[in-house]
Amino acid sequence: MAMGPNGNGNIIELEGVRKVYDTGKVQVEALRGVDLKVRRGEFLTLVGPSGSGKSTLMNILGCLDVPSDGAYHFSGERVNELSLNRLAELRNQQIGFVFQNFNLLPYMSSLENVELPMVFRGVGTRERRRRASEVLERVGLGDRMHHKPTELSGGQMQRVAIARALVNTPSLILADEPTGNLDTASGHEIVDLFEELWKAGHTIMIITHDPNLPMRTERTLHMRDGRLENGNGAH
Repeated sequence: MAMGPNGNGNIIELEGVRKVYDTGKVQVEALRGVDLKVRRGEFLTLVGPSGSGKSTLMNILGCLDVPSDGAYHFSGERVNELSLNRLAELRNQQIGFVFQNFNLLPYMSSLENVELPMVFRGVGTRERRRRASEVLERVGLGDRMHHKPTELSGGQMQRVAIARALVNTPSLILADEPTGNLDTASGHEIVDLFEELWKAGHTIMIITHDPNLPMRTERTLHMRDGRLENGNGAH
């Protein structure tokens, strides 16, 4: 595997992170003391069986949820202590999400879908259009900007979703099963695109059941029963 750029310092630091869900009748411990450090510029996969805690960990890393116990530092900020407004700012400005089901709005064009994160950030119309056009060109969809999701293939929809994740130049890209709904050829193209983005300096973590994907990344984290096996993961 080709080596990509390594950034300086850690973008993610988890120390003893636990997450407990109280259902009213019983407490479910989804994360059981997770320690993790991720360098800027790393390309990782997170694997594990269903129910192992992968989605819970991604929600915490993406500031969609906060730990019940332990500490999470993102780019030096202690996430546990942040206000809801600051958490929303982090999600919008520093974290790009890519989902298995694309999560595109069907009545909007590719361009309009990619513009959405900038709408929430208050970017002006002309600047939004310029940046969205540039990032769609970057992911190879310059000729599909005005197409709606129903007019695109699965692979093209995922490229739109990746463009949307990139448009605010995030510090971290989190991708949850990004090839799960794609045929094999389209899946390979999406992984190739992630590798290009990594080589351009992005920090990327992919949650996957695809047994071939970890062979493409620098490091694989194995999760089981709410814990990361092998400490911080195997290189």
